Amino acid sequence: MDEPATGPGASRTEHHREDAADAPRAGAVPAGPVPVRPRRPTLTAVARAAGVAPSTASLAFSGSGPVSEDAKARVLAAAAELGYGGPDPRARSLRRGRSGVIGVVMDERLSDAFRDPVNVLTLDGIAEVAGAAGASLLLVRSPLDDEQGAVPLVDAPMDAVVLVGCNVRIDPAVAVLRRRQIPVVAIEADDIEGAVPIQLDNREASRRAAAFLRDLGHEAVTVVSLPLDGAHRRGPIDAEREAAGIAFTSLERLRGVRGVYPDSVAIEAAGSSVEEGRIAGTALFAPDGPRPTAVIAQSDVLAVGVISAALDAGLRVPEDVSVVGFDGITVDDSLFHRTRIRQLTTLVQPFVQKGQAAARAALAMLEGAEPQPAAFRSELRIGDTTGPPRAEGPADGSRH
Repeated sequence: MDEPATGPGASRTEHHREDAADAPRAGAVPAGPVPVRPRRPTLTAVARAAGVAPSTASLAFSGSGPVSEDAKARVLAAAAELGYGGPDPRARSLRRGRSGVIGVVMDERLSDAFRDPVNVLTLDGIAEVAGAAGASLLLVRSPLDDEQGAVPLVDAPMDAVVLVGCNVRIDPAVAVLRRRQIPVVAIEADDIEGAVPIQLDNREASRRAAAFLRDLGHEAVTVVSLPLDGAHRRGPIDAEREAAGIAFTSLERLRGVRGVYPDSVAIEAAGSSVEEGRIAGTALFAPDGPRPTAVIAQSDVLAVGVISAALDAGLRVPEDVSVVGFDGITVDDSLFHRTRIRQLTTLVQPFVQKGQAAARAALAMLEGAEPQPAAFRSELRIGDTTGPPRAEGPADGSRH
């Protein structure tokens, strides 16, 4: 092995470099030795240790080309010995001019969004397709009600953006993305210029549910609505409140019911949860007020809460009050342990397929291909929670 140079010139040069690197700044207080961060091993070093070309080592990691099993084993063994975990994704992103990230913008606080099974299942569909293409997801809250404004959309490293259920006033945020030349896909949003739409028949599906109740003979029908904006309000929806609403999905479902029952009462819930449905149902089934013979809830979890409140008020479902949900999620049977109910009457929507279609559209735009818009239909599934109204109207609170 060659010994390190010890001549005066060599040592002077080396010592000068070390002294320059180690010398404290003027006025600095020595703080002891500074730990040196080890350099990240390179693919070239791995290839050298394995006795192969760097291109062969790269193929061994990517699996995208013909590499013998022996060469692959030597590369992986050398990588393990050197502590090399694979090619740096940041370098790959720089070479490709992409971040490898698809942003998913949700129109509510993420802590609230993930309480709703539909959001989770839609995100599953996006992640399934994006992951198969090697893309990652970045979750971003809609910036319109954020104190920081559109900062995440301005700075976040994203190749494309999927808007999930965003409101009818999202245009300023989309304008930011358009300036960045980032492709946009919109799931269940109002028409947005330049965005590829992934639509669900919210209005028509709700109209079908209302028509079903009308055909059963119901006249007193109440809607329990998803939030109309980010204010998390509860209570009756009057004309002024409805006109001020910005939540596209909530408004479309309400308009669908109003197409059959123009004067139907509507109550806004502060979120999509069983507890919010129970709160709304408690107000609906109060003993000192008029009670509906049927309730159309804008989500299945709201419907479950409404049913729970009806049972607490001494009503039977569906004999005294019918309840329809929206989504078609799997509902825990224990929620209905006080009844023989096993399945909600609900509108079943293809949430996973919506997410998959959105991700495919985003990836197509990144590859310069023509993205395909998509429109999905919800199916009315008749369960155990609907029936004809009682001849004398809903039962009072004394009946069990």
